[in-house]
Amino acid sequence: MTRSSQGPIPATLIPGDGIGPEIVKSVVTILEAAGAPFAWEVHKAGMAAVAESLDPLPEATLESIRRTGLALKGPLTTPVGGGFRSINVRLREEFKLYANVRPARTLIPGGRYDGVDIVLVRENLEGLYVGFDHYIPIDNDPHGAAISSGVNTRAGSRRIARYAFEYAVRNGRKKVTVVHKANILKALTGIFLETAMELAKEYSGRLTVDERIVDACAMQLVLDPTQFDVILTTNLFGDILSDEIAGLVGGLGLAPGANIGEHAAIFEAVHGSAPDIAGKGIANPMALLSAAAMMLDHIGRNDLGTILRQSIQDVLIEDGVRTRDLGGQATTQEVTQALLARVSARTK
Repeated sequence: MTRSSQGPIPATLIPGDGIGPEIVKSVVTILEAAGAPFAWEVHKAGMAAVAESLDPLPEATLESIRRTGLALKGPLTTPVGGGFRSINVRLREEFKLYANVRPARTLIPGGRYDGVDIVLVRENLEGLYVGFDHYIPIDNDPHGAAISSGVNTRAGSRRIARYAFEYAVRNGRKKVTVVHKANILKALTGIFLETAMELAKEYSGRLTVDERIVDACAMQLVLDPTQFDVILTTNLFGDILSDEIAGLVGGLGLAPGANIGEHAAIFEAVHGSAPDIAGKGIANPMALLSAAAMMLDHIGRNDLGTILRQSIQDVLIEDGVRTRDLGGQATTQEVTQALLARVSARTK
């Protein structure tokens, strides 16, 4: 979904929990300096919303996203107990955000891995995350056995495969690797593999499409991540592998994510709310800023998205300004000021 870049574009802004408000403030300041066209509607979710409305995902927040079709959110904390479901899962289901896109590339050279540039495309609504699980009592133990069922559909598999292949073509990628466990989960992930490989025939001559069993993929990512370009996989495998890939390029502090549906898109940092460092002024805003760059790409402002990504690289490499999670000592404010200087220089 690409929007016109003419005039302000309404978008929902969710500050989130823990370090969320700190990094959201930093990112919004940088976006304003870059001339991003967003007109923010600020709404609460997570623990901040529970304090006001007893609901971690209030109707007002949902209605705003329905209206704007676009959201940037800080990390959210799902309340423990009380029957609260994952807020992120609820958002995906509410807006049918079927594609989770998580890019990762080497930004700081000289580490264990150089030249990593992988985009993981994860099916976001099906698989083992549909939540069909329950206990079976055995003897006097009400939780004597646990059963979980996964669901992958032909239509859902085709939709995410089409998205991954189109993404690869649109962004000049050359190869898509379909990751599965069809040797064991023959039906559940077999349908995913079979559907993706059948659809791949339409892209012959434009893309190379191969496949890997998930455990082999996990090992090969550690041995030589440069052999991968775009990875297409199911919900659970994508959740796990995307964190592994983030670790190859410096950790979750640099990992953005996009959740894409037909009528809405929500952008976020992959990391959590980190309550242990909240309020200390040391949180890293770069993952959320990278997510904002993806959000700009999504509305057709790739020029501004590129400026943000280049500014992040300049600050990390040329300026050497890094928060503690990246081996530095800079505060959130110091990183923000360094990014503002770089963005301003590139937008003059």
